[in-house]
Amino acid sequence: MSNPTTEALKGVAPSQVTAKPIASNHTTRKKGDFKGRKFLLGSLLPLIILGSWQYVSGTGIVDPMLFPAPSSIIKEFYEMVVSGELFRHLEISVLRALLGFLLGGSLGLLFGLAVGMFSKFEELVDPTVQMIRTVPLLAITPLFILWFGFGETSKILLIALGSFFPLYVNTFLGVRNVDSKLFDVARVLEFKRVNQMLRLVLPAAMPNVLLGLRLSISIAWLVLVVAELMGADRGIGYLIQDARSFMRTEVVFIGIILFAAVGKLTDSLVRVLERRLLKWRDSYRG
Repeated sequence: MSNPTTEALKGVAPSQVTAKPIASNHTTRKKGDFKGRKFLLGSLLPLIILGSWQYVSGTGIVDPMLFPAPSSIIKEFYEMVVSGELFRHLEISVLRALLGFLLGGSLGLLFGLAVGMFSKFEELVDPTVQMIRTVPLLAITPLFILWFGFGETSKILLIALGSFFPLYVNTFLGVRNVDSKLFDVARVLEFKRVNQMLRLVLPAAMPNVLLGLRLSISIAWLVLVVAELMGADRGIGYLIQDARSFMRTEVVFIGIILFAAVGKLTDSLVRVLERRLLKWRDSYRG
């Protein structure tokens, strides 16, 4: 008995048979070239800045004490890594930011969901939250130190307060932007409030929640700097303050770069999470 696949391929040119894999390889190669070009374009400006910086510092156009060359900063960074000093300070800073963010962010998410779901709860809570939100954190910092001292409690609570508001506001807006017809469907299906929140509200509000998550993480890092500069004996903020007192400008730059690098890393992780959770969204990508 003849093979149907063989019969179907009779009279077909070999080029037609192999056209599909070639096209697939071409598409893969094109995507790889695009990613490589995107990486090169993104690296171009930082490389120009670093090269110019090295030149003006190395030739003495600017005072190396005030504006050290990148090579000096890299050398100091290597010495701090080898001695273990950098990791000791980085570890405590990451722990403070993480604990403060988990406390403030989780409360912001819960309160945002509750205020968005229940209008009576909004009338009770939202005016007070909006009033506190407008108070600068720098104005509250001395009070936190007076109430809780210079220990870890004041720093973690200050970071939690800063992390609370972005997630609260964005979650609240996300819930209120959910299509009301979906709630009609939930009532027809006899969903309880918990099921409505988990299976309807959270997925629909997820773009706003993830935006609030990104903002909360960035605010947590900003407040961490304030908390550690105001009073600490460990952490990257303390490292910057101590280096400034002894004119160790390289260490000040290392601390700033570390804050920027860790902040960018956490933001990128949230963006990866965003791409996975929001695959269903068909939006303009530029």
